Amino acid sequence: MFESLGLLSLGAGGWGGALLAGAGVTMALALACVPLGLPLGLLVALCSRSANTTVRAMAALFSTCFRGLPELLTLLIVYYGIQIALQKFQAYWGGSAEFGINAFVAAVIAFSLVLAAFSSEVWLGALKTVARGQYEGAQALGLSRRHTFFKVVLPQVMRIALPGLSNNWLSLLKDTALVSTISLVDLMRQTSLAVNATKEPMLFYLAACGLYLLLSSMSGFCIAQLEKHYGQGRERAS
Repeated sequence: MFESLGLLSLGAGGWGGALLAGAGVTMALALACVPLGLPLGLLVALCSRSANTTVRAMAALFSTCFRGLPELLTLLIVYYGIQIALQKFQAYWGGSAEFGINAFVAAVIAFSLVLAAFSSEVWLGALKTVARGQYEGAQALGLSRRHTFFKVVLPQVMRIALPGLSNNWLSLLKDTALVSTISLVDLMRQTSLAVNATKEPMLFYLAACGLYLLLSSMSGFCIAQLEKHYGQGRERAS
């Protein structure tokens, strides 16, 4: 029993350091998707409210496609599709060098698109809760449309959208386990390597469970602080 636990040590012969490094890659990947996926999701939501029929249709198509496709399929299409597209483009111009795409970059692109699609529905629902009078009041005060959105509308939307966005984040954190299929050494990939080397599946899968739960708990704490921050104005008003 204790010999098996020694396999999780950080020293020589232990896999603890490798698992922690994999957890770091998992968290880094998920965090890298946030500044791309959430703003893109907000843009898609705003396009869904556009008066232009074509813009609304494009937003609906984007959301439907990336919410309907399995995340693994999106990841594989981005990973292999970009490489094939680069090869075709180069061949068209008479080049012969081989191109490859970094697995981490491909994963960020793929998961950012998925996060944007799912978060767009959350953003859209939150935007619909802002009363028309908010816009009219800001206009009466002489605020531009840009200042109205960022100073009046967005803070309210953030407070309403945070619970839904937190679910999107947790789904993203779990979906990162799929990157092991394109040989990115994340927590799940390191766990599989450890299992193959030691023949101790339950030990390492339980350790992976613990690390994923730890990352989720840390995320929950951070999200709770954000909800507290965006709820301050509402608490003072009440």
